Amino acid sequence: MTPSPPLEKATFGAGCFWGVEYNFRRAPGVVEAFSGYSGGKSANPTYRQICNGDTYHAEVVEVTFDPKKVSYVKLVEFFFKMHDPTQLNRQGPDYGTQYRSVIFVHSEEQRKVAQEVIKKLIAEKKYAQPIVTVVEDAKPFWKAEEYHQKYFEKNGGPTCHTTDI
Repeated sequence: MTPSPPLEKATFGAGCFWGVEYNFRRAPGVVEAFSGYSGGKSANPTYRQICNGDTYHAEVVEVTFDPKKVSYVKLVEFFFKMHDPTQLNRQGPDYGTQYRSVIFVHSEEQRKVAQEVIKKLIAEKKYAQPIVTVVEDAKPFWKAEEYHQKYFEKNGGPTCHTTDI
């Protein structure tokens, strides 16, 4: 029997992580999704520090997926459908660098895919404004406090800025 390929990680920031996590959890091929923080200057940031803008972390969702069931390109396309990638450091009513549109890539292949999807969206003139999504190397992921995990399942929703897809 041939061993199945290992699960892979993907990390996306698209504004408030509650809606992003909710959408990714429901995506076929996604095994797990956690809300958290990445891209900042300090270890183990707290939600309060993030909200104060003290750390430069983005609210992100770390997605574990089965590449036999969903491709990374599909996840990137899904990411672009759930938020407005033309808003700099904001989504809907939420503003600040913690709400920036960012893809943290875990490999050169992921970088290539993310950049190709962005080029395709630009060529298709999908958005009237320029895409401001940044593609960066993956940074340490810090899982958000437990009350942020599965927020909509615990508290009702979705009511976040993300598009419910």
